[in-house]
Amino acid sequence: MNQLHKIAASFITFVVITSCSKYKALDFNVDKPESIAAQEDIDAYPALKSYINRVAQPGFKLGVALGLQDYLDKGVMYRLANRNFDEIVLGYEMKHGAVVQADGSLNLVKVKSLLQTAAESGMQVYGHTLMWHANQNASYLKGLLSPLLVTSPAYQNDLNLAGLKDKSLAGWTLANPGAGILVADGEGMGTGNKAIKLVSKGGSSAATDLQLITPHVAINKTHKYEVVMYIKSDVPGEGRISFEGLNNNTPSVDWTKSGAPTATFTTGISWKEIRFTIDDFSTDNIKLHFDLGYKAGVTYYIDVNNLYVYDTQGAPVVNNLVANGDFESGSGWGGWGGSSSRGVTADGMGVGNKGKAFYVTNPAKAANYWDVQTSYDFAAPLDNGETYELSFWVKGTAEGVIRPELQSANYSSNGYGQVTVTTEWKQVSVATTATAADRTRLVFSYGEFAGTVYIDDVVLKNAKATGGTTTIVEKTAAEKKYILTAALDKWMNGMVEAGKSTVKAWDVVNEPMDDNNPYELKTAAGRPSTAADDFFWQDYLGKDYAVTAFKMARQYGNATDIHFINDYNLEYSLDKCRGLIAYVNYIESKGAKVDGIGTQMHINTTTSKENIAEMFKLLAATGKLIKVSELDLGVGVKTTEATAEHYKAQADMYKYVIDKYFELIPAKQRYGITIWSPLDSRANSSWRPGEPIGLWTEAFVRKLSYAAVAKALEANAK
Repeated sequence: MNQLHKIAASFITFVVITSCSKYKALDFNVDKPESIAAQEDIDAYPALKSYINRVAQPGFKLGVALGLQDYLDKGVMYRLANRNFDEIVLGYEMKHGAVVQADGSLNLVKVKSLLQTAAESGMQVYGHTLMWHANQNASYLKGLLSPLLVTSPAYQNDLNLAGLKDKSLAGWTLANPGAGILVADGEGMGTGNKAIKLVSKGGSSAATDLQLITPHVAINKTHKYEVVMYIKSDVPGEGRISFEGLNNNTPSVDWTKSGAPTATFTTGISWKEIRFTIDDFSTDNIKLHFDLGYKAGVTYYIDVNNLYVYDTQGAPVVNNLVANGDFESGSGWGGWGGSSSRGVTADGMGVGNKGKAFYVTNPAKAANYWDVQTSYDFAAPLDNGETYELSFWVKGTAEGVIRPELQSANYSSNGYGQVTVTTEWKQVSVATTATAADRTRLVFSYGEFAGTVYIDDVVLKNAKATGGTTTIVEKTAAEKKYILTAALDKWMNGMVEAGKSTVKAWDVVNEPMDDNNPYELKTAAGRPSTAADDFFWQDYLGKDYAVTAFKMARQYGNATDIHFINDYNLEYSLDKCRGLIAYVNYIESKGAKVDGIGTQMHINTTTSKENIAEMFKLLAATGKLIKVSELDLGVGVKTTEATAEHYKAQADMYKYVIDKYFELIPAKQRYGITIWSPLDSRANSSWRPGEPIGLWTEAFVRKLSYAAVAKALEANAK
């Protein structure tokens, strides 16, 4: 028998002998580790919402904040939320900045999917937030307010403006003067420019009840002509341009390039561009009829300097050496450098949120400014010794510098110097002289810039060239208010309408009060800088901005929706709490209804308990619904440094807040409490990074604070 067989035989003998022996229990016990026993006790608690007596607390909602995708994925966070909470609130994805696109449209696809998923789970969604200064699509909103840039066509004007410029109206026919037609100084676009002022009578209702007719315009019947006009009115108006000399003298026209021809155009307090082409000629000359009699009591203004009829196939007065400098039909630009990228934007991303722009994205600064470049090749070399003016509009996703230059094939160049780029569109006008006869391209260098740069309306011309002019028209405060009110209406209508079936309560206005001046509204004024997504509506709409928001939310939502105003640090600054209450009273004095007040309560274990209690008393005295809207609780150190004593203090403070809420807020005023961060915050989180603020660890293990919240609900929500 070999050695292996001997071992096997011995093992079998051992098994047989031992299997015949009687089992005898050991005579000692092992105590369960205290930490394991404590965790088992916490894990034994039922789901948090099971502690709420729905008869005694019919309106109370226990809420939780999470990310949209976390809920749509139906993973652990989805199950945690559905098991423990009545209501979810999205931290970001229902805000203006997440939904409103570059062209002002609303992308609600994922929001609607979230609402449907929540409805199917029986989960209510709290709307957060309709109006705030942060997390806005600030680029779009600021673009609405940017100056109107008007560049006159680089062609001869075939419409004789002499009778307008000398104010005699010679050659112009006042076919129906309505309540008056004249040329007014200082009423045109820009500073000190003239405008035709036309006023309709009180009973005006037909197109020709106010009508001005131009002199004859000689035309080439085989060419296309473009008509350009800028018009505004003191109140909403309506008009058209009809003709003499067309086969159809009252055509439907796409007046504003909206994509849909209409019989008339509308006007308002902001200058509006009317621009279209005509080629349906029946004679060798035409006349234009400005028909503005549709509405009574309207005063119209037509800018004189930028009223044009010109032959699009004529010889240009100014020869822009950069073809398609507005990038509407492509770029024609090359480029290179590292991992940079470039191209033409979507429509609506150009200057003033109109048309297209050219962009270059450079992820990080390069070693040299010339390491990332774009290049435009000229049709012919520039003239040696001539000065060339370069103008363009530019903005970036950050601040930095770029460098344009006129360059030769051997890389020698005449530079325009550094151009500072900011996060707002600005027009740049620079000049340099060509010192060689072989300057064949325009080059922009981006190596010193980290981020994306946008340029638009690039014009390069010989400084001796004459022709088209540029007018920059700043918007008035009244125009800005009007424009933003319309933008707010579009946003509120779209978002509230989308949430109607699932969202029954909204955070309508968020964080209105100033920290340093707690009885005043926040403002961008005086701040050294603001975040890229900050936009302070109140700076343009005034103190009534919240009045407007609450009225719109009421208009577009359900009649029974509950509308909150919400702010932070109310327990830290009792004056801020009083200031918010005073603002609520102001809002309601202006005819809007505020149903509730939310207090965020991003607090710590050292937060004054006396202040917390006093805050609840102040809020309760309003008679409004009161919501602890964003409760989370730090311990003063990071998760990696937290001790058992820190977690005990955290649990005690969670319990204190809930106990005091139920003690000091009358039952009929208790909307509920929302846990803002159910899990401890990750080290790379944008919110309280690395802090152990939740009821669960990052690994979804219940903490002592979970047990404290459960005990507090058990004691108070029964």
